[in-house]
Amino acid sequence: MSMTDFIVWDAVLPVLRETTREGVIREMIQSLHGQGQFPNTDLEDIVRAVLRREQLGSTGIGRTIAIPHSRHASVGKLIGTIGIAANGIPFESIDGEAVHVLVLLISPQDRPGDHLRALENVVQTMRDDAVVDSLRKATTTDEIRRIIELNRPKH
Repeated sequence: MSMTDFIVWDAVLPVLRETTREGVIREMIQSLHGQGQFPNTDLEDIVRAVLRREQLGSTGIGRTIAIPHSRHASVGKLIGTIGIAANGIPFESIDGEAVHVLVLLISPQDRPGDHLRALENVVQTMRDDAVVDSLRKATTTDEIRRIIELNRPKH
């Protein structure tokens, strides 16, 4: 599995407008919805599911990266998007640093293996500081896509 398998590229946000953890989660979910994801679903229910996961412990994994995620009945397959926050967002990350690169994942409730593999793939892709730095500097979806495609984890 690669990030290219689940990222909805038209929903990528090279410039996040919101400045809070909840705000960027809402913005990213809305972006996915705007690309036809979550039809006939109460978006607030998805937001609540992701925020419930955040209450268990921040998904700010350090090194300016966060991977907010949840499983939800509204999706039939794993989907995700990427958002870049140039100025950083307070996220209660494990290292106390602001978050600049966010990868939001929503997966079906009945596929925990896909969910875990996607989380692992994001972490592997972001392991290289040069990848994270490049993403932080990216200003277009095409740049973000190129960076992700060029840095697929080698298995």
